Amino acid sequence: MSEQGKAIIGITRGDQAGIGPEVVAAALASGELSSACSYQIIGEQVDAVLGKPDATTARAALDALEQAAQMLKSGQVDAVVTAPVGKEGLHELGFDFPGQTEFFADRLGCDNHAMCLTGKNLTVALVTIHVALADVPGLLRQEEIVRVGLLLADFCRQRGIQSPRIAVCGLNPHAGENGAFGSEDVEIVEPAVAELRQAGDGAIYSGPHPPDTIFRPAADGEYDAVLCMYHDQGLIPLKLLDFDTGVNVTLGLPKPRTSPDHGTAYDIAGQGKASASSMIHAIQLACEMVDQSPA
Repeated sequence: MSEQGKAIIGITRGDQAGIGPEVVAAALASGELSSACSYQIIGEQVDAVLGKPDATTARAALDALEQAAQMLKSGQVDAVVTAPVGKEGLHELGFDFPGQTEFFADRLGCDNHAMCLTGKNLTVALVTIHVALADVPGLLRQEEIVRVGLLLADFCRQRGIQSPRIAVCGLNPHAGENGAFGSEDVEIVEPAVAELRQAGDGAIYSGPHPPDTIFRPAADGEYDAVLCMYHDQGLIPLKLLDFDTGVNVTLGLPKPRTSPDHGTAYDIAGQGKASASSMIHAIQLACEMVDQSPA
């Protein structure tokens, strides 16, 4: 907390050759952020050629991530919001993580974490994240579906939904059509849904639902969140409906970490075309989650 008793939200600029710095600046100047929080930029500003990431901008982005994780862990900030980074440049520097979600989980010593995306119309969580589509069936485990489902229910309750309605997606077309299109839904997903229903956490779990039909009723408000089996299953509908309001949040961390649900957009950096809406929503969600966290 700051000296004024306000929660401190730390914000990284991401790769400074991209749109991160401009959407951060626009968000802070928007007048749409809570006055109950204070905001602190994390990391050094570097000279960057907009649209042309290099080793300098990658190093600055990585250093800011390391600093943000340390500040979150030590309590110097109450939440972190991260602007988009260029993963290729980070990997060349030895960044051994598929994304920022896995990085923060590692640095904060969190084994029980998951990726969630939430926007105006949809909230989705992912059982598998940054893996090849061909590997997804072999990686699905009943215990993983249950684990992420429980984290998703916790997130919904943190946002004031005491009995969240969570729809669980099937893996295959038509949720497998009783085994006609693969056995995973019958052998893995259905038992996971049954186990979640027995969890006694107050959430209402249903499924497995056909992935091609579940997102419409979810967007219409019949469900509070959708548990998805793989990355694009959840992110395609989320980005279609909530591109400007979507926020990436890492579930399970001891303190909130959010980010806008878009990339570095090097091609439009500095052209005045980048929308700050997703960054604004990411900062707003971080403030909301800090406010709802136990003291």
